[in-house]
Amino acid sequence: MTTPRLQRHAPVPARTLTKVPAVTALFWGVKILTTGMGETTSDYLAHRLDPVIAVGVAGVLLAVSLATQLAARRYVPWIYWTAVVMVSVFGTMAADVLHVGAGVPYAVSTAFFAVALAALFVLWFAVEGTLSIHSVRTVRRELFYWATVMTTFALGTAAGDLTAVTLHLGYLVAGVAFAVLFAIPALGRRPLRLSEVAAFWAAYIVTRPFGASFADWAGVSHARGGLALGPGPVSLALFAVIVTLVGYLTAAARRPAH
Repeated sequence: MTTPRLQRHAPVPARTLTKVPAVTALFWGVKILTTGMGETTSDYLAHRLDPVIAVGVAGVLLAVSLATQLAARRYVPWIYWTAVVMVSVFGTMAADVLHVGAGVPYAVSTAFFAVALAALFVLWFAVEGTLSIHSVRTVRRELFYWATVMTTFALGTAAGDLTAVTLHLGYLVAGVAFAVLFAIPALGRRPLRLSEVAAFWAAYIVTRPFGASFADWAGVSHARGGLALGPGPVSLALFAVIVTLVGYLTAAARRPAH
């Protein structure tokens, strides 16, 4: 049976330029780094600030970054990736609040966010006729996009902790397992008859537990199977690499086309 292309031939309302970056190896690299930074930054803030204050501050910064992204007329690397980082931090906190604050098991929160993500995909496709990120040229499509991104981060946080903690696989084993899952859509797209859109979102969802598991492994104590570097230093190291790569993307975007 052929996998549906997840796209109809619907006209795209005019807007200047697409609001999301091209999907390249650098895109995936920065995306995975942001997931790790979001995980360790959330852990660091949770242990340094009152949880209510931490969530509140992260929520305000997320709102500001998304408002800036929505107001931009085109894809601007530093604006876009700032929004992704804040989605990562806040999405991690949202999943952790359900488990730590409300006592919801990781299995339940993983199922909840999986259902929420599926519902978003169905609604997005029903309204817009496509799930392709290359068509994100209107405010409505961008709102669908960021709602989906936020949900993938929350789902990935819960799934990563479910795998590493509840199933007792540990962060390193979980990271390796999710790395394999991340590679499947790219390597098996043709054998599995995945459309480009389906392969993209399958890989995108897995980037969250992939990056976060390795970041946790680097940060947590030896007793928990980690390298004991601490969430603060890991966050700073990831932040430095992200800033460097986004700086490169910004400079590349300003170069005149030949």
